[in-house]
Amino acid sequence: MDKKNLATILVIDFGAQYAQLIARRVRDCKVYSEIIPHDTKAEEIKKRSPKGIILSGGPASVYTDNTPRLDPAILELGIPVLGICYGMQLLTHQLGGIVEETGRSEFGKTELKIEKASLLFHELPRKQSVWMSHRDSVKEAPPGFKATAKAPDAPVAAMESQEKKIYGVQFHPEVGHTPKGLDILKNFLYEACECMPTWTSISMIEDAVDAIVDEVGDQKIICGLSGGVDSAVAALLVHKAVGDNLTCVFVDHGLLRKDEAIQVEETFRQHFHINLIHVNAKDRFLAKLKGVTDPESKRIIIGEEFIRVFEEEAKKLKDVDFLVQGTLYPDVIESGTKDAAKIKTHHNVGGIPMDMQFKLIEPLRLLFKDEVRVVGEELGLHDDIVWRQPFPGPGLAIRIIGEVTEERLEILRNADAIVTEEIKRAGLYKKIWQAFAVLPAIKSVGVQGDQRSYAHPIAIRAVTSEDAMTADWMRMPYEILEKMSNRIINEVSHVNRVVYDISSKPPSTIEWE
Repeated sequence: MDKKNLATILVIDFGAQYAQLIARRVRDCKVYSEIIPHDTKAEEIKKRSPKGIILSGGPASVYTDNTPRLDPAILELGIPVLGICYGMQLLTHQLGGIVEETGRSEFGKTELKIEKASLLFHELPRKQSVWMSHRDSVKEAPPGFKATAKAPDAPVAAMESQEKKIYGVQFHPEVGHTPKGLDILKNFLYEACECMPTWTSISMIEDAVDAIVDEVGDQKIICGLSGGVDSAVAALLVHKAVGDNLTCVFVDHGLLRKDEAIQVEETFRQHFHINLIHVNAKDRFLAKLKGVTDPESKRIIIGEEFIRVFEEEAKKLKDVDFLVQGTLYPDVIESGTKDAAKIKTHHNVGGIPMDMQFKLIEPLRLLFKDEVRVVGEELGLHDDIVWRQPFPGPGLAIRIIGEVTEERLEILRNADAIVTEEIKRAGLYKKIWQAFAVLPAIKSVGVQGDQRSYAHPIAIRAVTSEDAMTADWMRMPYEILEKMSNRIINEVSHVNRVVYDISSKPPSTIEWE
């Protein structure tokens, strides 16, 4: 993605659970945003010429030893700054105001009262509901600032200095529980930062295509095509940039959903007329996975084997230096960055071998899933792929808890197809982020046909989410769960029990491995 000419808002992350959500909300306002570490220096920020800076919240107190700080020189750059929650407390503390350790916590909805005219609250109600999540409070704004709003347990709930171009709010405008939050962010973005709402699907496509042409020129490229929306949109963007210099390689590793290979063939050969190589590598991947039960090992093995297959196919094509992948922003964050602990390795990020021969092209690396879908629709991708629910690169291998075998794959593939069919039949497919089956490699006792059975359980997982950074379990109607359970037990061999996963992310992840 080409960022050279983008009006950019930088979100400085102080360890907030909502840092990604802030970036998302800025993009919802059609302004490009990126998350950067809290220890980024002023000179680095100056080089990037952002239109504005947002300081996220965080779990720390300004009075705690080794608490994250902001480079003071950032506040001298003349770039508009908005501090949210801890971000506002940090601004107050570093600029000479008073932050009070009240001993009281304020979590949840509260009423905000606007006290003075304010850029942030321009044309907004004087009283409004906001979402608080803090322990310390700002008692006195820094010199040169005016307190513009208060709440029951926050005497200074908002402050600003239009002369310094610095603003702060104690509450969270980025969450849905603050009804006017998006309007507050728009006032900061459009008025304080003078941004224009130009971050659109058209601009995303144009920027990505320009960046690809600049980097690749007329050289040949291959793309790892999985059939999911991420790799499909990445392939179409690159095809738009380089045409027939792109060859897509679809690796059927035997870990796919039911009939997935057929759909990929039809879409890309017949509809988009893209050069496509279909590699049947099931035996090869299963041999590598034999006896492997550790989930991280599975991911790394699959990631490396993908690359080896691509390298072999590239040699046949000759003179191919570039590999396209559908890596997204959440993939990068979850695989571990400077300020984000590794949650799990994504095969197309942390699973890439160090001795890989390709230069990576990742046109979606800075996009969230919903943005990718918007781009896919703009490029003419069929709804069946645009709205296909996320599917991990390692496929069903990480939905089998234990060793991956052909028998277990067949059981899981058939059970998963039933879950998808019933979700679609109920009209819920687009309302659920992901719904799928999981096969724990254990057995339980049951009674089938008046006889004792000793067979596998199937777990059904269904979650709602905006971007997979957080997720809540879907409150599925009982009648739908009943249909799934009855069908799976009756139609899928070697299954005698169905359970439903009611855990959210965090503390769980969406996938079981």
